[in-house]
Amino acid sequence: MEKTLLIKYKNVDVYQQDYHVLKNVNLDVHSGEFIYLLGKVGSGKSSLLKSFYCDVLIENGIASVLDYDLHAIKLSEIPFLRRKIGIVFQDFQLLTDRSVRANLDFVLKATGWEDKATIEEQIENVLAQVGMTGAINKMPHQLSGGEQQRIVIARALLNSPQIILADEPTGHLDPETGNELLDLLYNISKSGTTVIMATHNLNWLLTFPGRILRFDDNEIREIADLESIDTVKVKVIAENDTIIEETIVVDDDELNA
Repeated sequence: MEKTLLIKYKNVDVYQQDYHVLKNVNLDVHSGEFIYLLGKVGSGKSSLLKSFYCDVLIENGIASVLDYDLHAIKLSEIPFLRRKIGIVFQDFQLLTDRSVRANLDFVLKATGWEDKATIEEQIENVLAQVGMTGAINKMPHQLSGGEQQRIVIARALLNSPQIILADEPTGHLDPETGNELLDLLYNISKSGTTVIMATHNLNWLLTFPGRILRFDDNEIREIADLESIDTVKVKVIAENDTIIEETIVVDDDELNA
């Protein structure tokens, strides 16, 4: 299947207020790709993701996302760009005072959906995609962390996005649940939706191979494989001398993520 160019950055600088976060970013992203963003806290991963949907502005260079020129985009056009992008946060950000159905209904109505039958059908469709059909009438507090994150992914799928941006989506989950979530996101990418994920956990790269972008010294470079990362270490968590988690991390500074 022919790949479509979705994001093009050429000689782009990214700023957070007056701080120069990323310099000279050159990046092409195509449909159906699964891309990892690796780097220390504060290295610019989240800033890059936010720049794709105009939450962080681009200062120079060529910057195009889903055929929108980010230098020329109008404020009135930004909501339409964002509807084509699904966002998965680490901390869920579900509305805690309403059910799963009401959470998803709120997003659809806010993005222009009006027909009740069509809304209900779409809610059922995305819940089926993430294996959470039975949770439609539950409140967020009745769900585990992994189940809540599945609902967040369902929410990201509501408007059939071309790109899903995931910022540390497994950060609050146990390893087994995180693996299930990664498997879900990976299969979504196989269906043609690009997934770009910031993470500190390199275990995923072994099981779910994809492109690797390394953030360091305000720059981004693409690396071919894990063997190109010369600072890989293993963090082992044990209880009563039994290993309960073994996580590959980039370096000691990232153990707090």
